[in-house]
Amino acid sequence: MAMKFDPFRELDRMAGALINGQPGLRLMPMDLYREGDHYILAADLPGIDPGSVDIDVDGQLLTIRAERTLRGADGVKWLTRERESGSFLRQLNLGQGIDIEAISARYENGVLSVNIPVTERAKPRKIDVLSGADAAPTEVAHVSKDQESVDA
Repeated sequence: MAMKFDPFRELDRMAGALINGQPGLRLMPMDLYREGDHYILAADLPGIDPGSVDIDVDGQLLTIRAERTLRGADGVKWLTRERESGSFLRQLNLGQGIDIEAISARYENGVLSVNIPVTERAKPRKIDVLSGADAAPTEVAHVSKDQESVDA
């Protein structure tokens, strides 16, 4: 069996390991977009056991953790091993206006999809403009010079 050695691929792999920082900790690629009244986070996690995926929210911080373990049979002589095992981690600051209680997730075909809904209060809404006879009169409190009130 012929194998092609690519030194640039090996340098890229080593640089990626250094850039990712912590040894054994991998960054998961993801897309994040808004669709209507919710955000969708799609993270690539191929080969991950869905049981190893852990998603939690602490305040406004969403944390996704996952673990990939590769099978290594005894007596196997590896010719090439490019798929990495280890821990994957991604953290996002959710900010204000997110319905934290209604966040949901599913894992399908190696992609983790997290549905992050927006609260009713943060959704865009139309403000009606009243004019003329439709406008409700506003009451104005008049205080005479004799009366002074102090709210305590």
